[in-house]
Amino acid sequence: MAGVKTKKISYLGWLNCISISNEDVELIVTTDVGPRILYFGYKNAFNHMKVFEDQAGRQGDDEWMIYGGHRLWHSPEAKPRTYEMENTPCLYEINDGITLKNPTNIVSGMEKEIRISMKSKGSKVQIDHKIINRNAWDIEFSLWALTVAAPGGRLVIPQPTQGPELLPNRNITFWTYTRLNDPRVHWLDRYIFLDQDPRAQYTDEPANRQFDNVPFKIGLHVPDGWVAYINNNEAFVKYFEMVKGAVYPDFGHCSFEAYTNKDMLEIESLTPLTKTGPGEEINHKEVWELFSNIERPENDDQADDMAAKLGLNPSPLAL
Repeated sequence: MAGVKTKKISYLGWLNCISISNEDVELIVTTDVGPRILYFGYKNAFNHMKVFEDQAGRQGDDEWMIYGGHRLWHSPEAKPRTYEMENTPCLYEINDGITLKNPTNIVSGMEKEIRISMKSKGSKVQIDHKIINRNAWDIEFSLWALTVAAPGGRLVIPQPTQGPELLPNRNITFWTYTRLNDPRVHWLDRYIFLDQDPRAQYTDEPANRQFDNVPFKIGLHVPDGWVAYINNNEAFVKYFEMVKGAVYPDFGHCSFEAYTNKDMLEIESLTPLTKTGPGEEINHKEVWELFSNIERPENDDQADDMAAKLGLNPSPLAL
């Protein structure tokens, strides 16, 4: 970690934040609530995280707040278990990185931990996630890492392309509010593009209904182990661990999910569903990387060219 700097700062109204940076990139976390990663980007440049201005700096509220940034959940999604309070201070430790820990929640009995590490230069950072079952009984769940990304970008999702000629090779999961003709999604042969549209309202002909803040969500298996969010002429690439043949949440195959509305776009990776006993844990690693001077692709061939240029296949999870 030589060349990696950490310092305590205030950020967006939260007084107790920590910056971790090297020669090229910076992450900012808050210890007032969360865990949350509030900033990821080149130093003193564009923030690829979305932080909700009306919730910035708040803590101690009596209801769940999204805040924005990167957070850690558990799947399958359910209320109130998934939406447990994260409005109180986190425990933290600074050693060869930053470790944030959420005290055991009284509703779910889960203990959450996020650890951030990086090298002295380069844009690649590693995010290690952990959830420990602190209940006195077994629980089956999936660790769910969600990044609330800044508005205005295009998410590039590689589709499965391998498989026997006469048999199906992919499943895509939809939610009740997902509209297949939504103008934000582009169904290509080898990729799916999902745009974040700050307007997020359009006319549904012939009923001529107006939609405001219409959400959209899909889930699928992404065997390539990466997705890329192109925004502000930069690519925010998220690599994530995959387990071949495992059973994942949401119909058994969703190792990756994406959600968007008029405010943001969520980039979500998941672990297989795992039964944990008391004191047992689930771990999940993501690696984030930034690339500059990247134009958003408009078709399959341009997406292939981008992936080749950035060296995205195979997914390089190790730092």
